[in-house]
Amino acid sequence: MPSRYALVAYVNSPVGEFVENLRRELHPDLPHLAAHITLLPPRPLCGNENDALHLLARVCGQAEPFEVALGDVQSFIPGTPTIYIRVVSGAARLQELHDQLNREQLWCSEEWAYIPHLTIAKMANPQSAEEALKISRERWRQYAGSRRIVIDRLTFVREQEQNHWVDLAPLPLGGSLVSP
Repeated sequence: MPSRYALVAYVNSPVGEFVENLRRELHPDLPHLAAHITLLPPRPLCGNENDALHLLARVCGQAEPFEVALGDVQSFIPGTPTIYIRVVSGAARLQELHDQLNREQLWCSEEWAYIPHLTIAKMANPQSAEEALKISRERWRQYAGSRRIVIDRLTFVREQEQNHWVDLAPLPLGGSLVSP
């Protein structure tokens, strides 16, 4: 089976820590995954890693950093038992970057429409997702920190094994490719 790749913006801030802690509470058997906003969902490459990195560097080098604001906790039920925080402000910019990058070596016919979001957890089934949704909404209401995130760097990742991803290259927006 070919390797899968994705492009993410890690959320290294108090809101990212909030999401990671909530995920551990809701789904303790899931390996630790860093809080992130996905720009390109998992996909095989239509070429090689090096060509994909050149495309990423070219597009990301021309994109300026921007800020996103987080909205309400929602779910993708019934399509998938995933709980997430929707991106409200900056969602159009994420969509634009997604569309610019979903081409050439990175092109993929995606199963779901791209919706900018910060995943909390993908649960085992719709019933556990409904319970996780209630808990997540309550915790999010209690969260007093900033709900804004600066997107200034993306990270190209490869799936090593199921639910275990390795960073291949950081990609600063408005900059040049940084060696991994």
